[in-house]
Amino acid sequence: MPFEGRGVVATGAGKPVTLETILVPDPGPGEALVAVQACGVCHTDLHYREGGITPDFPFLLGHEAAGVVEQVGAGVTSVVPGDFVVLNWRAVCGECRSCRRGRPQYCFATHNATQRMTLLDGTPLTPALGIGAFADKTLVAAGQCTPVDRRASPEAAGLLGCGVMAGIGSAMFTGEVGPGDSVAVFGCGGVGCAAVVGARLAGAATVIAVDLDDAKLELARGFGATASVNASTSDPVEAIRALTGGNGADVCIEAVGDPAVMEQAFYARDLAGTLVQVGVPTPGMTIELPMTEFFGRGGRLKPSWYGDCLPSRDFPMLIDLYLQGRLDLDGFVSETIPLDGVEEAFARMQRGEVLRSVVVNSL
Repeated sequence: MPFEGRGVVATGAGKPVTLETILVPDPGPGEALVAVQACGVCHTDLHYREGGITPDFPFLLGHEAAGVVEQVGAGVTSVVPGDFVVLNWRAVCGECRSCRRGRPQYCFATHNATQRMTLLDGTPLTPALGIGAFADKTLVAAGQCTPVDRRASPEAAGLLGCGVMAGIGSAMFTGEVGPGDSVAVFGCGGVGCAAVVGARLAGAATVIAVDLDDAKLELARGFGATASVNASTSDPVEAIRALTGGNGADVCIEAVGDPAVMEQAFYARDLAGTLVQVGVPTPGMTIELPMTEFFGRGGRLKPSWYGDCLPSRDFPMLIDLYLQGRLDLDGFVSETIPLDGVEEAFARMQRGEVLRSVVVNSL
């Protein structure tokens, strides 16, 4: 018997989201029904609302979530009802060419639920990143459920489902930051501040935060940045060189998704340094670099997909660090809001007033 509940739906490009009654099927083979406890409001959801990812409206938004498994379908052994889980959008298949090569963190055929959630009139919904967690309950592939220690706060744990994991992983896994390295992070929103955290966890000696907003730079310092540069008043490339003995940073992380910022990050690297792009660009953005500079400076230019994480390995590890007091996930939660507060949260996010608004279904 399908579950009838609430969900936040985007019906057309640029239109305000609405709270709708949705139908969630009972889980079929390989699927799980999850009661959502908390879900972060991520820029990716806004990109979906604006039509910037796919035109497959209507969307059931929300993907950065934690909750409790209520039911599982036939053949599911990885989770059981009652498990506290963080939802992920990299449910590795184990069969694609990347998985077969021992690189499941790049899985090219990740699993989603087969059945569709719908509106009351039967209109199929497209769940954001295969999850759709701005809802009372959601239907996902069982592999999208990563069990973690239930002592963790759902509001904090759910953030690992996207933005915080993307930022931490951009430093630890994509950028391969090591002990003693110097790191510059361009853009100090939620993902950028998480990159600062990841750099510190990986042992970086110098972590330079770059932004246009002094308030965000202060937040980045609170997460462990050792220096900050306001790019509205200083040339960030020259400032980073000055803070690194004239050399540039070993790893530069672009967390904005802007061609001009990416170019700054490219030139702020030391010779043979690494540029990581974790900021999500919009369609039509391009980057142009002189080939002599690309060749002559050496190093690596690496996009970061989901922080190159492996949820089954990384979510439990990071929750353990959180419970030990070594990872401040609570610091990313700017506010908690009810399910009908998502549209207003989008506006606050666009104005740069929050790191993360988090929908809490008990509100």
